[in-house]
Amino acid sequence: MLLFQLEKDNEKPLYDQLYNGIKEAIISKKIAVGEKLPSKRKLADFLNISQTTIEIAYAQLLAEGYIMSKTRVGYFVEAIDELPYIQQDTITPFIEYPKKKTYKIDFNPSSIDIDAFPFQTWRKYAKDLFDNASKELLLTGEPQGELSLRTEIANYLYQSRGVVCSPEQIVIGSGTEQLLPMILRLFSEDTCFALENPGYPAVHRIFAQHKRKVYPIAVDEEGIMIQTLEKTHAHVAYITPSHQFPTGAVLSATRRAQALNWAAQSSTHYIIEDDYDSEFRYTGKPIPALHALDRNDKVIYMSTFTKSLMPSLRVAYFVLPPKLLATYNDVFNYYSSTVPRFDQHIVANFMRDGHFAKHLNRMRKIYRKKHDKLTTILEKYSASVKITGEQAGMHILLDVQHTLTEKQLQQLASQAGIGIYPLLDYRLDPSEPSKAQFLLGFGGIPVQAIEPSIEHLMDCWSIQKNHPSITK
Repeated sequence: MLLFQLEKDNEKPLYDQLYNGIKEAIISKKIAVGEKLPSKRKLADFLNISQTTIEIAYAQLLAEGYIMSKTRVGYFVEAIDELPYIQQDTITPFIEYPKKKTYKIDFNPSSIDIDAFPFQTWRKYAKDLFDNASKELLLTGEPQGELSLRTEIANYLYQSRGVVCSPEQIVIGSGTEQLLPMILRLFSEDTCFALENPGYPAVHRIFAQHKRKVYPIAVDEEGIMIQTLEKTHAHVAYITPSHQFPTGAVLSATRRAQALNWAAQSSTHYIIEDDYDSEFRYTGKPIPALHALDRNDKVIYMSTFTKSLMPSLRVAYFVLPPKLLATYNDVFNYYSSTVPRFDQHIVANFMRDGHFAKHLNRMRKIYRKKHDKLTTILEKYSASVKITGEQAGMHILLDVQHTLTEKQLQQLASQAGIGIYPLLDYRLDPSEPSKAQFLLGFGGIPVQAIEPSIEHLMDCWSIQKNHPSITK
């Protein structure tokens, strides 16, 4: 007779306890294959439980193949294959990955001002869409993204960046990390690429993961050095001409012409223009996109709503030249857009009714105020620090004259609860730099906190304010 310890005050039902007990006995060979189980009546009497409980437990064992039933004879243990049951003490322990470090003061260049987002307006558009009238949005949409959003993007690019394109040339996806691999697949595997050095780390990783040949091209105060590019065997150059990341350099007019001439020299040459934060410029007139100057259809334009709206939205897009659009349609004829249709329509309606333009105008004023505050405060320390890349974007590049190395200065700041980001982290060739340079993002720092934050940073580096000049 089967003897199982059934706990009637346990939260687990009696039939479940009995089922598990018999199953474990079969697996551990305590009940032999072919052995007959007690009848429901006998086992119910022995365990002092109802026959219904026995019936439910037997039914589950029968359904899972642990036992078999012979009509008018009873239940018998089935022969089961050996299963790789793992003892509890041999289970691989859970790997706990290090948590992302948080700081009291964080100069992260990817941060935005989350307090200024128009939640009320955004909520209205979201609420209006989640309705029976929009039930068709539950179905799969257009592979390149919703036509309404692609139309709004095309209009916006023409008005703000001088980019002339049709909605049919635009492909929408969930971020640069998803779109860039798609662009890479438009070129043969032996295509060589040129990348700015320093540059965006995620882009470096994408090219490495896809095993693409890469030529690092140095950047100076005029942007990527085209003369160096011309000496390589690169076919495609990935650049950030309007505000080089991370140095902040703006590609000069001369080099823009040189870059477009390089692209026009060969049918296999193209430029990928990443226009990631062109909306925010603080010096002079807005600079047209490189795509706007292209007369030979050699520029693939990329951008995102990460800085202009929010990073978590995960909406980005690229504009393909007509020749590459035909290749795209052949390669990605199975593709489905990775951005939810509801999100796309919220953005499209938000843009259509002029709220995107209003939001950008407001954010330009907010970021300009922060930018001016930051640069003004840093001028007080100009004997020891130098600012570059301040014409646009939401970060500046800080050159620090100090006896300590870049890594040592970063460690001091970290110990003081301050997050700063060394230029070394963005280089393709991470050799020890000759001078200390850091990205200082100001987008996510409240304007009233900028001055004390800078003072705290300078204090931990023991950098004093400039001495007032002595006049005779």
